[in-house]
Amino acid sequence: MNIFFSIAGIYIFIALGFAAKRHFAERIDEKTLVLVSVYLLQPMLVFWGLTVKPIDASVIKAPVVFTLFILGILVLVALPARHFFDDRKERSIATVASIIGNTGNLGIPLGIALFGEGSIIYTSIINLFNVFLVYTVGVYIYSKGSFSISESLKNIFRLPAIWFAFGAIAFNLLGLELPGGLEMPLSMGAYSTMVVQLMIFGIYLATVDKNDIPWRLLTFVTFVKFAFIPLAALMILSFLDLENIVYNVVLLELLVPMAVMNVNLAALYDCRPERVAFLTFATSAIFLIYLFAMAKWVFV
Repeated sequence: MNIFFSIAGIYIFIALGFAAKRHFAERIDEKTLVLVSVYLLQPMLVFWGLTVKPIDASVIKAPVVFTLFILGILVLVALPARHFFDDRKERSIATVASIIGNTGNLGIPLGIALFGEGSIIYTSIINLFNVFLVYTVGVYIYSKGSFSISESLKNIFRLPAIWFAFGAIAFNLLGLELPGGLEMPLSMGAYSTMVVQLMIFGIYLATVDKNDIPWRLLTFVTFVKFAFIPLAALMILSFLDLENIVYNVVLLELLVPMAVMNVNLAALYDCRPERVAFLTFATSAIFLIYLFAMAKWVFV
């Protein structure tokens, strides 16, 4: 029941964005919301996430395993993506969509529901590592669908979130603490970011043309996300000497559906955001069924 309410609470904001776009149509400018989210709100989310708790070296194993696995999958997925998709934008989506998972909005509450509050430190640190993957690998690949390689590399450093992330890590490692008066507005900005991101997802979902569903992309992403990644993860994780909680958390975070941030980046770099929104929704729907099977038979 906790799992159901954790997911249902997230979908409320997606439904609000969907309903708003359907009702107000062109009066809602989704690109403006994307710019507000990416350039104004997300830097606050990144800084808040990286300073709210100390970075503890004892829990680094989980995010390191997660990150190395994701980078390995990225290399393996890039090769067949070049073969199956001639269009640059669809190739970019197929390459990166499968590996940018919803480790924050979904992964953290699900970790609590499945494994208890002891999972928070692991899911939080994994999410921080995932933030760097999003703002480096994710930005580069989505950008590459419309820009040259050099411009795509430059786009990584044009987003304020990556600089706020570097600053937050330095802030954390130096043992500094935020003044009490800044904690509340910073956390307000962080939570507002999550709400706006989910509503942007719903808005773009409302623009999906049912006659233009990207079946080829959906098949590719679904196979990678729910067949290739879990099978590879089960084989590799079984050879590593991991505590049960670390094993479960890493596996969960590898399996979560596509992150809403995929939609933001696709919109920012004109990489078919409506198709990315559909893929995000579809993988989230499949994940609802998939999760219960994993919880019953796979997690230890």
